[in-house]
Amino acid sequence: MMDPHVIRQPYQYVRTPLTEPDWRRLPGWRDVSTAQWRDAQWQRAHSVRNPGQLRAVVGDLLTDRFYQELGADQAQFATMSMLLPPQMLNTMAPTAPAEPRAFTEAFLADPVRRYMLPVRADRHPRWPSHPKAERDSLHEAEMWVVEGLTHRYPTKVLAELVSTCPQYCGHCTRMDLVGNSTPQVTKARLALRPGDRQEQMLDYLKRTPTVRDVVVSGGDLANVPWPRLETFLLRLLDLGSVRDIRLASKAVVGLPQHWLQPRVVEGLGRVAAVAARRAVNLAVHTHANHAQSVTPLVAEAARALLDAGVRDVRNQGVLMRGVNATPEALLDLCFALQDEANILPYYFYLCDMIPNAEHWRTSVHEAQLLQEAIMGYLPGHATPRIVCDVPRVGKRWVHQAVGYDRERGISYWTKNYRTALDVREAGDAGPDSLLDRRHPYYDPVDTLPEAGRRWWSGQRSDGPPA
Repeated sequence: MMDPHVIRQPYQYVRTPLTEPDWRRLPGWRDVSTAQWRDAQWQRAHSVRNPGQLRAVVGDLLTDRFYQELGADQAQFATMSMLLPPQMLNTMAPTAPAEPRAFTEAFLADPVRRYMLPVRADRHPRWPSHPKAERDSLHEAEMWVVEGLTHRYPTKVLAELVSTCPQYCGHCTRMDLVGNSTPQVTKARLALRPGDRQEQMLDYLKRTPTVRDVVVSGGDLANVPWPRLETFLLRLLDLGSVRDIRLASKAVVGLPQHWLQPRVVEGLGRVAAVAARRAVNLAVHTHANHAQSVTPLVAEAARALLDAGVRDVRNQGVLMRGVNATPEALLDLCFALQDEANILPYYFYLCDMIPNAEHWRTSVHEAQLLQEAIMGYLPGHATPRIVCDVPRVGKRWVHQAVGYDRERGISYWTKNYRTALDVREAGDAGPDSLLDRRHPYYDPVDTLPEAGRRWWSGQRSDGPPA
């Protein structure tokens, strides 16, 4: 009988303990104490907002050319302004040699850097944007029933309480609304005062008992003052129709110090206790895209959330080239989350069709192969689904496409429910006419065969038929 330990597998599992990179390796943080590093306010106050502040931290370990490329990207391509907490910056190139050329090469190649701190050279030289890219690529604002409340699915809503985050990811799907304006994007703005917006959301939910699931998001909940957030959540729990509440915060990974603050942990415990008494499922969703960003502090924050009474902490990552779009990188991340951080791998989304994102996006076919490649390694409940968030449809498993033109990179999808947007668009034909409609989604042009690239080159002015 063959020894199972010597069977060669496509992916070899090795349990790897989490590590917190030594921030003191960076010149600007040589004198930063552990107490300062664990302090949420210190992290916020020392977040990097421009190339000059990055130079103050990293100094001459990065070459002048890197800083020039970073500034050029901000001026010419970036849809998100720069905002990088020390915690997140510290996970980039954690073992790079302290020599400028070698450090810069490692930093440029770093997967966390690729999506958190893009440079001009990252962008695709011919196809930086897909011809069908849109600022609000998922049309969430078109489905607002009140400001910030997207009613996209029959039984679920998305409540955007705030339009800021403690960190800005270059690939943000809500780049139309979230963060500061950039030279490329003048952001939309929430007009109502936070209290008025929340009142309107709660009023709508009272009047709409078919909604049972509320995703409370933004932006990022870590930027909502805790007393205001706790009040909103307790009032949400007063609604007997609400059975699931999901709290969305990238900060569990990007700023775990926030979720370790005693006042936040204690407040979350009060909310969780009410949820438990009322048999409401309370979960936290976060956003990690590479195993490097999962550190002991992240695991500590997740444990604090679970100990406070949250039912689950789950991860919703984004599939991106150069970051995690290989079976090895994806499985390494999932095992770091599941084995070491008590965070359940949940979803990996295809990167949405926002402007200047083509260098990150993967094709549906590549995503299908990745889904197949990761099966059988993780427990079933911890095997993430790779999903395509299809405009005007919603989340679909990547194998649910009902048609796929691989040459032109156009996949087709259907849905089994109606939205208010469907009713408006259907007009006299009636909403039933839209249930059989096939909705298109588009692969990155540079992933297509030559014939497909030529076809898109001829379509760039007018765009292809849907």
